[in-house]
Amino acid sequence: MDYKKMFKGGLAVGMAFALTACSGSTASTTTATAASDAAATAAAASTGKAFKLGGSGPTTGDAAVYGLAVQQGAQIAVDEINAAGGKVQFDFNFQDDQADGEAAVNAFNTLIDWGMQVSLDTVTSGAGQAVSASYKQENIFAITPSGSSTAVIYEDPDNNTGAYGNIFQMCFTDPNQGVASADYLAAHTDLGTKVAVIYRNDDNYSNGLYTRFMAEAKAKGLNVVDEEAFQDGTTDFSVYVQKAAAAGADVVFLPIYYQPASQILAEANKEGYKPTFFGCDGMDGILTLEGFDTTLAEGLYMLTPFSADATDAKTQSFVSKYKEKYGEVPNQFAADAYDAVYAIAQGLENSDVTADSATSDITAALIKQFTTMTFDGVTGTGVTWAATGEVSKAPKAVVIKDGAYVSAQ
Repeated sequence: MDYKKMFKGGLAVGMAFALTACSGSTASTTTATAASDAAATAAAASTGKAFKLGGSGPTTGDAAVYGLAVQQGAQIAVDEINAAGGKVQFDFNFQDDQADGEAAVNAFNTLIDWGMQVSLDTVTSGAGQAVSASYKQENIFAITPSGSSTAVIYEDPDNNTGAYGNIFQMCFTDPNQGVASADYLAAHTDLGTKVAVIYRNDDNYSNGLYTRFMAEAKAKGLNVVDEEAFQDGTTDFSVYVQKAAAAGADVVFLPIYYQPASQILAEANKEGYKPTFFGCDGMDGILTLEGFDTTLAEGLYMLTPFSADATDAKTQSFVSKYKEKYGEVPNQFAADAYDAVYAIAQGLENSDVTADSATSDITAALIKQFTTMTFDGVTGTGVTWAATGEVSKAPKAVVIKDGAYVSAQ
């Protein structure tokens, strides 16, 4: 959820160069809109009563589709909260980190100089990992909307130990996605019973999903008939598709990002191969990939914490406002950011701190709230967090029908 090239996981920095910079409208239009919002926020004089909320993500470059979605979703939440005129008000400052670790460190330092008191961390996991230790050192509470790798919240992500304690996640983690995907396929054999997996083995997001999926697939008795691994820079997927087809796979699990997935779908169409394709949160965005024939994604399933066609009032309101303001349907990254801001606001409202409190007191108050409260948002209800910062919420299955994401429940 979290794209996402990875120093060690999640939404990664490395694949950023392969992704498109458009999301529903042209990249230039979307970037200009976000830049206008950012300029307006930066120009607004601080009242002295507003909490300074920071964050960073790629708002330019090939990964801008993710960063802009997060910035825009967060901006809607900030605007709503400020308009309500309650105890909690925000000054919002979102920096461009280009999905790059070094740029994320520079963005973090800019936000520190600005006076950041609480943060949306980073959009991508690789960038997040680059600044996690700094957030710990400065003792600032941070919640990443879309950084899904455990590398964001653990000092030792290989063993999931040494939780920073002040860094939380809004999106469900990579391991949980792998398990949930296997569980879903085991429970929905109508989608197919012979599974092939095509994953990127030099990417921690993809490799982590693959590893947990395979363990759960074995436990659930799934019939995995083919496993294919590729690496960054691969452009010819014909061999992988042909091997999956030759193995008789009627389901192809793609724990990868939407850019290489689009190439696999195109190759399958060329080969006349028509299995059920199934992906995770990194697949979100395939319908806005520039130059991609979206009819090739028809029938594609994916797990996501958010479905824009949900009928609850909260989701409908968010989707309506997002479409009105930005001219496109929000994706899960926008929705997670929207929820992250509201979760912070809920924590602050239920504590005794104010914008004049010491940052360390604000952090302590939010940690206490997040580890005890329950949150209802557009990406889940009954949401809770562990002391490690990992979120607990159920993913939703969606399927692409008539060029749109619809619930598969």
